[in-house]
Amino acid sequence: MGQSLAALGGRFESSNASTGLTEEQKEFQKVAFDFAAKEMAPHMAEWDEKEIFPVETMQKAAQLGFGGIYVKPDVGGSGLSRLDTSIIFEALSTGCTSTTAYLSIHNMCAWMIDTFGNEEQRHKFCPSLCSMEKLASYCLTEPGSGSDAASLITSAKRKGDTYVLNGSKAFTSGGGDTDVYVVMCRTGGSGPKGISCLVLEKETPGLSFGKKERKVGWNSQPTRAVIFEDCAVPVTNRLGAEGQGFGIAMKGLNGGRINIASCSLGAAHASVLLAQDHLTIRKQFGEPLASNQYLQFRLAEMATRLVAARLMVRNAAQALQEEREDAIALCAMAKLFATDECFTICNQALQMHGGYGYLKDYAVQQFMRDIRVHQILEGTNEVMRMIVARSLLQE
Repeated sequence: MGQSLAALGGRFESSNASTGLTEEQKEFQKVAFDFAAKEMAPHMAEWDEKEIFPVETMQKAAQLGFGGIYVKPDVGGSGLSRLDTSIIFEALSTGCTSTTAYLSIHNMCAWMIDTFGNEEQRHKFCPSLCSMEKLASYCLTEPGSGSDAASLITSAKRKGDTYVLNGSKAFTSGGGDTDVYVVMCRTGGSGPKGISCLVLEKETPGLSFGKKERKVGWNSQPTRAVIFEDCAVPVTNRLGAEGQGFGIAMKGLNGGRINIASCSLGAAHASVLLAQDHLTIRKQFGEPLASNQYLQFRLAEMATRLVAARLMVRNAAQALQEEREDAIALCAMAKLFATDECFTICNQALQMHGGYGYLKDYAVQQFMRDIRVHQILEGTNEVMRMIVARSLLQE
């Protein structure tokens, strides 16, 4: 599977994914496509089957500047825009969506520290995160608070120069295998204003992890519960002031929604090419499947949905970069539309492969499995509808 997928790499750049980009954007897009084809696609199936967390490969990606894409250069970041980031994550995701999705989470954590941390925090954490010498995880979701993040109960009680942290987080990407944990916790009363953001290091006493979860997709990144039992965290590890955590989380999620939508674009992008190849090669009733008008029309619909989703994601990324008033709604729209449409594209590509699409020797099924969760995380698509409706109906 890996070899046939990697062989498509040279065709990615010629697709309409580069339409409208600047020369500089085309350059780093090509670097990302090449890395995906050579360093990720040949191993994608093995990482999935054996549940390998490909740290060395991600560190190679960091050498290209992909460990802190939108982190400021003075602490080792690439200093690129949200649009640039979307372009890169789409390209990388054509090689392995699961691994790229973890990269997007790591980048979000590094950005949070870079954006909301003080100079000491930025210089302490960001350089090793940007090089991916150290890896980061984001801890927001709890067993009893998923979509209702403001109701989280993990508590941090201040005692002198430390916070004593107790509680647990669920579904943490990289949990147990990563070094830095950006944790949303309750330092005050109920509701969003009582939430603060702490940065923990893995060696913190009292920090432990649940069993590795068994998942439908995203198998190249471990997922575990993160458990805090009287963890003493220095007050100097708090990002921003007390009570600012929920705002930090929501700003992070706006970008996270663009990132995960971009990963969906890459999976759909690869799936369209795989379907195109299969229709050309596979014969039924004495003719290539590509000669069947019904399948031609379905392929055309898939390509059209992909381009529409890409335009929506890039428009939202630009709005977020410019800090426009409509950015939150546009990010929600883009995440909703792109993750739904791209899953449909991958699923249709699998259908076009017939029985072969259901075999793990064929990459198309892995793309479909890996992006199914994108309709759930970074805010479910039902919550995205709520955000959009609220923006339309507010006075």
